[in-house]
Amino acid sequence: LWAVHPALLGTLTSVVFLFICWTIRDNLKIRDTRGKSVFITGCDSGFGNLLAQRLHRKGFDVIAACLTEEGSDNLKACTSPALKTVLLNVTNHNSIDNAVTFVAEATGSKGLHGLVNNAGRATPIGPTDWLDMEDFHRVLDVNLIGLIEVTIKFLPLLKKGRGRIVNVASVMGRLAFGGGGYCLSKCGVESFSDSLRRDMQHFGVKVSIIEPGFFKTGVTSLELIEKDLHRLWNRLAPEVRYAYGDKYFDKYIKVQRFSMKTLCSSDISKVTNCMEHALTAKYPRTRYGAGWDAKFFWLPLSYAPAIVADVMLKMVLPRPLGFKKAAAKNQVDV
Repeated sequence: LWAVHPALLGTLTSVVFLFICWTIRDNLKIRDTRGKSVFITGCDSGFGNLLAQRLHRKGFDVIAACLTEEGSDNLKACTSPALKTVLLNVTNHNSIDNAVTFVAEATGSKGLHGLVNNAGRATPIGPTDWLDMEDFHRVLDVNLIGLIEVTIKFLPLLKKGRGRIVNVASVMGRLAFGGGGYCLSKCGVESFSDSLRRDMQHFGVKVSIIEPGFFKTGVTSLELIEKDLHRLWNRLAPEVRYAYGDKYFDKYIKVQRFSMKTLCSSDISKVTNCMEHALTAKYPRTRYGAGWDAKFFWLPLSYAPAIVADVMLKMVLPRPLGFKKAAAKNQVDV
């Protein structure tokens, strides 16, 4: 076979050789990480909390930003006094400025090795015509605008340390399949990170994007999602509720329960492993797909023609049952 098709043998050999070279390069680590400072947002729970603990155990000088005193106290209780915490609300300018001052004093002349923009929220999420502008702002101000402001204000410290920026996006930033600010914000994080990476390469600052699939964290709490969906449904104008039909809401809730209970992985270390690699690898990747669902379903689906994703999501999501009645009523009125 190889004698007949030498080009095939040459191609296969080249692919194997390149894969081996990429694997070796991907596994190269920076020399000494002990004492290097890393600032992580959103450490009350979930990815940020676990990452802070793991980096602290490995000798990093971790500065963990928490939204609440309770989150800060809980993190300190399971680590040691060497781990520093600071309260941070990424939607508050003064809070961000205070965090920058705190980190600058803690790091001194060495600067910052890593900034992990992990803070985020998912709700409100739902069909677009259930939402108002305030609902969009509540998500965008945290996930995108807050992330951008934190990044810009920490850039001097990152340039000083020739450090790394790790921004948490989502597969939903590559494939939008839910209304609300979440997909918009994560798509914005992707674009911001790409432009930031190209701008900062001249200063030795590396930028990586984490694209998690579905994971069980505080952000994906089914209780919070359902509570907010009830809030949205109950405030809808009568004509909008009529257009969707009485059974639509129950079916929509069932889809959310299936997504959160069946699709969500409880092994959040798959995400923090990617974050660690971005902070410790000699050549960090530009993008990290975190989770098997991200690698083998959502991200590949994002490259498919739009009609493929549209049809698949149409099969999963419920269809409004009242729209035909509404259309018929409008025709009668005319």
